[in-house]
Amino acid sequence: MREQDLNFHWKTVVNTIRDGVMIVDRQGRIVSVNRAFETITGYSRAEAVGQSCQLLRCDICETARNPKDRSWCDLFSTGRVNANRCRMTRKDGRPVYVIKNASLLEGATRKVIGAVETLTDVTELVHKEDQIEAFRQERQQEDGFSGILGASAAISRVFELVRNAARSDAPVIILGESGTGKELVARAIHDVGIRGDKPFVKVNCAALNESLLESELFGHVKGAFTGAFRDREGRFEAAHHGEIFLDEIGDLPPHIQVKLLRVLEEKVVERVGANTPIPINVRIISATNRNLDALVAEGGFRKDLFYRINVIPIWVPPLRERTEDIPLLAEAFLKRISLKTGQTIPAVSPEAMALLMKYPWPGNVRELKSAFEYACVTCHENRLEFYHFPPNIVGQGAIATPHSEPHESREETQRRQLITALQQTGGNRTAAAQILGVTRVTVWNRMKRFGIQLPI
Repeated sequence: MREQDLNFHWKTVVNTIRDGVMIVDRQGRIVSVNRAFETITGYSRAEAVGQSCQLLRCDICETARNPKDRSWCDLFSTGRVNANRCRMTRKDGRPVYVIKNASLLEGATRKVIGAVETLTDVTELVHKEDQIEAFRQERQQEDGFSGILGASAAISRVFELVRNAARSDAPVIILGESGTGKELVARAIHDVGIRGDKPFVKVNCAALNESLLESELFGHVKGAFTGAFRDREGRFEAAHHGEIFLDEIGDLPPHIQVKLLRVLEEKVVERVGANTPIPINVRIISATNRNLDALVAEGGFRKDLFYRINVIPIWVPPLRERTEDIPLLAEAFLKRISLKTGQTIPAVSPEAMALLMKYPWPGNVRELKSAFEYACVTCHENRLEFYHFPPNIVGQGAIATPHSEPHESREETQRRQLITALQQTGGNRTAAAQILGVTRVTVWNRMKRFGIQLPI
């Protein structure tokens, strides 16, 4: 390609570049820009050309300007800007973060006639960095303990037991209902314990069938069973020098209980299909939501294994026994949802918080988290109201559907309950339907049948 052809097509080349390109004269007036510049800054070519580059309000240019020098910018003294990150302001007022590179332009007589700058948009990267920092600060907040949130007396006792267990090397069993956060407790014991820099391996004993669970825990050798094409180490070997977390240990089959007992007593494992003992140094942390005492009495769980794993028991209280932690948990869940979605999540109304404090939470903290995720999807207002939460929670919580009065007909009961629900929801028919356990169309039909007009 000839040089004159290159000169003819240079604008096409520059407009193809994804980075913004801006050419200025010695006074800082914009001479030319490419299409990427228009996209990044929001200014069209016609709006930018002829204007001072101060139009972009770059934060580093404020310090670079040298009033003692006839040149408009220190660039003309230093000759180059290399990969400086700065914040500019778009035409619509929003900040945009860019990596700026700049060089001087010389004419035929080697005299400096201007400068060229390239702008690489890194706004999305900066936002991700901010999110990561927010997550890091959240994990370090004072009201939590290694990811476990709460300030109640009940959860504070758990924190103290975790600290004590972390200083020991004895087996730990974590007891509690489903959804209370037993895995978080196990992780906390590992993170602050003497094996914190070693492996932490998790196994859900209820998630695999008996044959797969045995291979998963203890490994297997090639040819041990159909599909065993190579030797494979088990989770105990993978956790060597660290800790293994056996979740739902109450679901272990009897013959695996025998093998686990040997691991605890002799500190060795044998892979499936082999009889060679492999020494291991692993601390066992187990968890269950079942009553192991009852299982032992029924013969479903070995008594000797129970005594081996039940050295340091930690009971994680259900959420209904630490309701004072609900506002703190609510704040944390809303913050996480906001960070994940990038949206501003509204606050919780007093009526909604009263509902959450009175609901019994059979699914514990896991159910509370799911309830907030549901509410944030259904809410299109400036705060979370009680009717934004799942219908089963609204029906059982603080704001319940009124019962019928004595000697009241079915029609009279429906009319009174509808009026009460509409008053509670400020006339919101969708929310009233959730309280009553009917569809929005049913609410509309009953309003017409009973002659109910809004507002009431």
